[in-house]
Amino acid sequence: MASTPSIGYNPLPWLLGPDGFTLDVPTLRTAFAAIAGAGFTAVQADVPEGTSPAEYRALLDGYGLRPAPGYFQATFEDRAALPGILERARGHAGTQAALGMTEVFIASALTPERIAAPSTGAGFDPARLATVTEQLALACEVITAEGLRPCLHPHVGSWIETETETRAALDGIDPSLLSFGPDTGHLHWAGIDPAAIIRDYRDRVGAVHLKDVHSAVAQEARAAGADYRETTVGRHVWTEPGRGDIDLEAALHALPEAFSGWLVVEVDIPDQVTREESAERSGAWVRERLARSAESQEEKV
Repeated sequence: MASTPSIGYNPLPWLLGPDGFTLDVPTLRTAFAAIAGAGFTAVQADVPEGTSPAEYRALLDGYGLRPAPGYFQATFEDRAALPGILERARGHAGTQAALGMTEVFIASALTPERIAAPSTGAGFDPARLATVTEQLALACEVITAEGLRPCLHPHVGSWIETETETRAALDGIDPSLLSFGPDTGHLHWAGIDPAAIIRDYRDRVGAVHLKDVHSAVAQEARAAGADYRETTVGRHVWTEPGRGDIDLEAALHALPEAFSGWLVVEVDIPDQVTREESAERSGAWVRERLARSAESQEEKV
């Protein structure tokens, strides 16, 4: 990866709490102040309901930030929900396009069966996978019509979790409709080698979520039958980049030489005492990694 990608940060640590997911302007103000203070210049653009793209952009400007690709998820296995899903996809894509985005992450929503037994491929059903792939393709058609490039984000706890399911979706949908948005953490937790699968689909990668994983925690949680929340919140399977067991350098080197898209650092549940410390540790890793990359390029000249 010789080109310089754009770096963003996902404010999830501020949005996820004991009462669930909170996406509103006061919460984002707190998050943006800390993220900018950690040295990041862009954040994943998930816009609160009732906030216009112009208002959201002004909010970002107030902290010296710019938008990075947002995230769209849906219950693609539910045929009855398809009309509503397509309408939501169109609206979300329109907002992302208005913010100047050209890529957006797209994922299958978490489902109870897999939340209960994460990363194990629980309840695998080829017929359901075919339905998920079919309806995902229809959502991708709507999103691409708005001028965006949807990038598949495999997610532990969803019906696109395992390597078989990830490859089935990517191979079953035309590359002109669906790109790849690998998340190193979710891939690794699901038993997939991030570098290997990124290499296989390197020409389709549009954006990347960078996160790290404590492999021992994942293994112990799986053996204990821990659910998604216990594994992530209780046991801290996620950690800041460079503190876990994923070979992130290998994953980055698997990207195309000319990759200049988005790398969005994501630590859903901070592995530090505070969210601020987590963002600072992540920011320090990014700066160190980019500095090493710059030195490497200078040596080649």
